[in-house]
Amino acid sequence: MASLPVYRWRLAPEGLATFRQLRALGLRPAGQPVVAQLERPRRRREPLIAILFRIDLALPVRPMTDAKRAALAKANAARRVCPACGRDAGYRIPASLGMCVPCADAPHHFVS
Repeated sequence: MASLPVYRWRLAPEGLATFRQLRALGLRPAGQPVVAQLERPRRRREPLIAILFRIDLALPVRPMTDAKRAALAKANAARRVCPACGRDAGYRIPASLGMCVPCADAPHHFVS
């Protein structure tokens, strides 16, 4: 099994980009394999890892259609509804809480 080349932070060769860098250029990886890995060292922790793709093989981002836009709006609206109280929280409910902040902060009284 061949391993990927690993480059240090800011030392990757020209022609390679991360997913976010491709998006900033209006491109997408388009199913191409990962060609290299980028490591950003951190103190007393594991390094941050980013995967790199070839820019010349990337394709333009597909345009947003009306159907995709409607589906995305519906999904985002569903993430705003609190499952505990059923109200629209006015923001996307954090997955860590699983409910709106007022419901998460409210004391729970259990009857045994």
